[in-house]
Amino acid sequence: MLALPEDIELLDKENQWIALAQRGDQQAFHQLYLIHHQKIMALAMRLAGDPRQAEEITQECFVRLWHKLPSFKGDSQFSTWLHRLCVNHALNMLKTQKSLWARFFNIDSAPEQSYFDEYQALDKVILTLPERARWVFVLHAVEGYQHNEIAEILKISEGTSKAQYHRARALLKEKLA
Repeated sequence: MLALPEDIELLDKENQWIALAQRGDQQAFHQLYLIHHQKIMALAMRLAGDPRQAEEITQECFVRLWHKLPSFKGDSQFSTWLHRLCVNHALNMLKTQKSLWARFFNIDSAPEQSYFDEYQALDKVILTLPERARWVFVLHAVEGYQHNEIAEILKISEGTSKAQYHRARALLKEKLA
């Protein structure tokens, strides 16, 4: 597939912003934030299932990016590197928050329905999946990770990843029927 001239121009600008941000330029970092914020927020929303948690995760991911940006060497696309950084950070935050807040609140309750007016039906149903099944489903079906990668990220076996994925699919079929 051929890249459009505007795509090439944006990539050139992005590479310039990366280089400047690596040297501490906050304006360049802000441009990277503007380009990638929505994708990271969507990923966080799908993983967290709660708008407030997703916003917190998104902000924390960009804070982490600011600190980790000097370690980006350009061996892969920046968007791929950022995506992996945010997936790992989001899952770590969710695990930590769950263990801390589970004693005080019922964190398995569904988020407010009014927020989801803008989301499609499938996204709404994905958010009702059990946490682990949701994480595996989002990482595999939506984000394109392989089961061996998911197993490594979540520190589970590849078989468990596959089982959670099939569980999620069965629950989605049932809920969408």
